[in-house]
Amino acid sequence: MEILFEYHDVASSDALESHAKEKLDNLFKRYDFVIRADVFFKTDNTTSDDTGKKCGIRLSAPGPRLFAESSKDSFYNATSETVNELLKQLEKRKDKLKTY
Repeated sequence: MEILFEYHDVASSDALESHAKEKLDNLFKRYDFVIRADVFFKTDNTTSDDTGKKCGIRLSAPGPRLFAESSKDSFYNATSETVNELLKQLEKRKDKLKTY
């Protein structure tokens, strides 16, 4: 279970990384078939104050890679929203996996 962080036009933050690791650890514990997570943080110029801080997460698991991205007012909220979207995708993937 490996987590890689990438920052695009954003200063790296240990607090942000620990928040993301905490959220992703729950995924790794719940779904043991997830191998790796790539986390991307970037900012966009938007007219709305509620968006602009983007978090994207790509998961490596059996089958096609899973990806989710969200844009919120803070990176913490964007990370939480992205992990929630990935939970839905992982639940669908788990239903399709069969053990032989």
